[in-house]
Amino acid sequence: MIHVSDIKDLELLTIHKVGNGNNDEPLVLSQQPLQLQDETIGTLLLSYFIQPFTNNAEYFRFTHEADIQLNEVYKYCSLIFENKDAFQDQSVNIAKHLYKHSTHPKIKGGELYITHFSKCQVDGEEVEAIGIFKSENRDTYLKVFLSDDNYQLNYDDGININKLDKGCLIFNIEQEEGFKVSIVDANSKQNEAVY
Repeated sequence: MIHVSDIKDLELLTIHKVGNGNNDEPLVLSQQPLQLQDETIGTLLLSYFIQPFTNNAEYFRFTHEADIQLNEVYKYCSLIFENKDAFQDQSVNIAKHLYKHSTHPKIKGGELYITHFSKCQVDGEEVEAIGIFKSENRDTYLKVFLSDDNYQLNYDDGININKLDKGCLIFNIEQEEGFKVSIVDANSKQNEAVY
């Protein structure tokens, strides 16, 4: 069982834009991890990423029919767990891999967040975790603000931090069996475009 309340340390975060290649949407890669200066933003992101996993007790594993080492995402995550300095390069590899496989017409483009958490409680053991999260849906929201003693309205679009579209947590435990992986996919009810 994942103890979400124990995940407090969002150590590394990078954001890439992964489109659907069949729809001529681009892949836009960040050059370095994001430096979170605002503690409130870090807390909001942590809640956005982790909260959907609170009632998710089912685990999966990376697999490959010939050799687990040939599973690309497994390999990229292994390299991050071995050396955190490889985080940005491997996050780019993960984004490229997702882009290469985002060809189904129902797959939407969106922001891809890749994170490293240093302390997660999983089945009573403290382990590192890598998070891979994708936001595909944007909402319009109103901004109300005071200007010259009068309230004004404006609007913008953004991500609803209460609705994670897709995500997975890869825990650095049971590596030989393909790691423990927990998945959330709020958008794909069919098996056509599963995260």
